[in-house]
Order: sequence, then C-alpha cells, then structure tokens
Amino acid sequence: MRYLKFYKPYGVLTQFTDRQGRPTLKSFIPVPKVYPVGRLDRDSEGLLLLTDDGRLNARLIDPKFGHERTYWVQVEGIPTPQALQQLQEGVVIQGRKTRPAEVRVLAEEPELPPRDPPIRFRRSIPTTWLELTLREGRNRQVRRMTAAVGIPTLRLVRVGLGPLSLQGLAPGQWQDLSEAELARLRHYCFGQSRCPLLGRRLSLQNTF
Repeated sequence: MRYLKFYKPYGVLTQFTDRQGRPTLKSFIPVPKVYPVGRLDRDSEGLLLLTDDGRLNARLIDPKFGHERTYWVQVEGIPTPQALQQLQEGVVIQGRKTRPAEVRVLAEEPELPPRDPPIRFRRSIPTTWLELTLREGRNRQVRRMTAAVGIPTLRLVRVGLGPLSLQGLAPGQWQDLSEAELARLRHYCFGQSRCPLLGRRLSLQNTF
C-alpha cells in the first residue's frame, strides 16, 4: 500500500487526465494506481493525500465521521465579529446550512510560497488571513461560506487533513508518509495504530 502527501499547486486539477489538456496530477505523481482522497479545486492549493487503500479513502471522505480539513484563507476586507460568528455557527449555502466550523484570524500573514499567478490586489481594500477548520467537504465550500458573509476568498491553501500537514513540502512536491505520520493517521481514523480495515486497494471505479 502507498500513502503519499502532495502539495498541489494553483491551477492543477485533482485528477490524472483531462481532455482539455490542463495540468493534472499526472505531471507530478509518477506512482501508479494511487488516487486522491477527496479533491481540491483547480484554483486552490495545498495538502492532498493520495493512496491505493480504498477503505482509508472511504473513511476519510465519509461525511458522517466529520474528519477535519484545515485551510488558510486570504479574504477581501476585514471580517466583522458577526461574520466570524456566522462562519463558526454555520451559513446556508446552496440551500443547506454548513456544519459548525473553527475559525480564527491570523495575526500575521502566513509564510507561504508566492502564488503563480498572484492574487488580484487592490490597494484600497485590505485583506485578512483566516484559519478555518471544517468537518465536511462540500463543493467549493470555503469560497461559498466566505462569500456568504461578505468576505470573498482571494487565496485558499489547505494546510491540514486530520493529523497530516504540509510540513516539508513545496508546491509540486510529494513524499510518502513517514511511519509516524501513517501511525497517526491510522489512529485518527480508526482509533488504533493497526487497523484491520486498512488494506483494500482502490480501483478507478470506486474512486470517481
């Protein structure tokens, strides 16, 4: 079994093929038969887990388990206390309220590689960095949540997935999980370091 973490750059699709010829994971990941656990939008960056372990994949993306996904989000403007409270308590997007989230304002801009291309910048409008932790993974959820409270997302970087982080990676780089990372991930998902549920390989049919 293989377990990889990858720093997805901006503009890369979370898939291995694209009929339109846009950049995909194939340009970065030479390991065969591993598939992404969930997705990141093309215009989002950051941590992506890939594996051929179907049961682990299913466990992490199943919304009933509420696994954590942590993002650093650059938003347009300065969020009001009311906007932050709305994000924490849940906002209605596409007719359904989001689950409660954890949100905090970052005191300083996080140390991240520059984005290519850079974000749209307007001198007259300040920006703010938030750390947002969700326990669900709906389509374009972070962007829709921040837009709903009046602070559109300018840049979105996933920095954590459960116990995993981007530490040690630059955009476009990948590496196998260390034994310690894999043990933490197993314990996080199943409550034990070795789990009998791990071990069924993914196929294309049960991934997409």
